[in-house]
Amino acid sequence: MEPEHAEAMWLTEDHRFSMAELTELSSLSEAEVRELVDYGCIAPVDPGSSQWVFTAECLWTVRTASRIRASFDLEPHGMALVVSLLERIRDLEAQIDALRAQTPRRLRP
Repeated sequence: MEPEHAEAMWLTEDHRFSMAELTELSSLSEAEVRELVDYGCIAPVDPGSSQWVFTAECLWTVRTASRIRASFDLEPHGMALVVSLLERIRDLEAQIDALRAQTPRRLRP
């Protein structure tokens, strides 16, 4: 059996993905990605454009949605709900980390 080769890519905040790239990298269908847009989980850079383009953060979201769909066999609205809750948890954890960084630590004697 031949080993599979994978290409690695370093993502930055300014990286953009087309709809085709997003569906290929996430294993979601275009219809499922469009439903995630409709539910507000992700947003194209320019929603009015005929060819939607997405940020690197959207890739994280659709890959998470794909894993959730596979693990729990959820419909798109269920995926959207779980993804939005996970993003809220991630945001709250970032806020906690920022507050901890501002709090002086006591030195032990």
